[in-house]
Amino acid sequence: MAATSPSATRAASAAAGQSVPLLRCFVDGAWVETGRRFDNVNPVDGRVVSRVCEADRQTVDAAIQAARRASRGIWARQGAVERAAALRRIADGIEGRFDDFVAAEVGDTGRPVHQARSLDVARGIANFRSFADLIATAGSEMFEGTAADGAKVLNYVTRKPLGVVGVISPWNLPLLLLTWKVAPALAMGNCVVAKPSEETPSSATLLAEVIEAAGLPPGVFNLVHGFGPDSAGQFLSTSPHIDAITFTGESRTGSTIMKAAAEGVKEVSFELGGKNAAVVFADADFDAAVAGVLRSSFTNSGQVCLCSERVYVERPIFERFVAALAAGCEKLRLDYPDAPGVDMGPLVSHTHRDKVLSYYALAREEGATVVCGGGVPSFGDERDQGAYVQPTIFTGLPDSARCMREEIFGPVCHVSPFDSEEEAVARVNDSAYGLAGCVWTTNLSRAHRVAAQFETGIVWVNTWFTRDLRTPFGGAKLSGLGREGGRYSLDFYSEISNICIKI
Repeated sequence: MAATSPSATRAASAAAGQSVPLLRCFVDGAWVETGRRFDNVNPVDGRVVSRVCEADRQTVDAAIQAARRASRGIWARQGAVERAAALRRIADGIEGRFDDFVAAEVGDTGRPVHQARSLDVARGIANFRSFADLIATAGSEMFEGTAADGAKVLNYVTRKPLGVVGVISPWNLPLLLLTWKVAPALAMGNCVVAKPSEETPSSATLLAEVIEAAGLPPGVFNLVHGFGPDSAGQFLSTSPHIDAITFTGESRTGSTIMKAAAEGVKEVSFELGGKNAAVVFADADFDAAVAGVLRSSFTNSGQVCLCSERVYVERPIFERFVAALAAGCEKLRLDYPDAPGVDMGPLVSHTHRDKVLSYYALAREEGATVVCGGGVPSFGDERDQGAYVQPTIFTGLPDSARCMREEIFGPVCHVSPFDSEEEAVARVNDSAYGLAGCVWTTNLSRAHRVAAQFETGIVWVNTWFTRDLRTPFGGAKLSGLGREGGRYSLDFYSEISNICIKI
């Protein structure tokens, strides 16, 4: 494959009126074409921006076997310092092609350029550097004890590579979430077969180019494009020759993968769906809470697993809060990704837009009041061929309504009043999901008390989406299994052994 990035080639082809570029798979250090292809569509205007090689079973098996061979080679035997240096080269490579990665993310998702620059690509770089720093400085546990005969005993913990890790990543934050898994997997000496979403293949292809340039041995990182059922996702997750699977995506897909993994008793780590809640108490900093809920409900057009779809507001400020939230929602600017002041882009695809619009219709059927939005914007230009929807606020639904219980994954929230702290906590926890939650209050005791009662993997107080990469990340209930981040990632991506020595 040529060194030119997919995004740069796409732009050049469009300018010259040429055919769109072809995105290939990367197997055993070589770029591979396959017979089956699919279109990569820009959701801003519906244009086909590239053609993608769909990996068949033979290609996926070849990638797994290449990773298996590499897992017995020099990569797994290298020390932490050498692996950390390789991760830093990858980070430098992403940084050196920063604009290419931004263009790839924007081209696949339609997200605002400023978000791709400040969040997606920046976090991709940070993921590799953070885990490089972590493994270069991490220690291990050691315990001194006494045996029954009085002799001293020394126990210490070692971490060894699992072997081959299957990485299946989603479309909503493509580079961020792919690197969040690839970086620690490589850091611990594993070899990787990665399958990005079929909706967002470009930045993953760029990452493979960067990893190739960083000089990792062939087979250490492999990339296969494709879909889920009867395609690359199924071929990868059901293979008996991988040692662990890490997946971010829908809960139903996670359940299917878990059943397949159970056959071989494989390690699994799942970050799945969410129906996250934000609770706003009457003593909250009102303006900060409004701005925070606007951000937590509509960032990335609501396509973040951590977004707040349920908002509970203490009754004394309920009407005022809904009015202020609606005023802020109506000011959100939907536009081209590079337009000045743009707040929201389209949804990732027309298929996903149809799903979100079906929930808008369902909410009305269930008796919701549409405070603002609820439809499709009209631009009068090529954007009308895109996948835009209006940011939407509902009120008036009972907690038993489907729109209050099922993940919509779009720019929408429902706002309900509550009367007591106990009621708010009970309603937050009355969900099959348990990924994240927010609490808005100036009462320090209440903040600690309420946050501790949420049945979620993470709780933010007076903020949202603030992350320290050393902390555990994951969900409870249908929102996932396991934790990643910091030493928790080191634990998941390694075989932990205890060595006991009698002295």
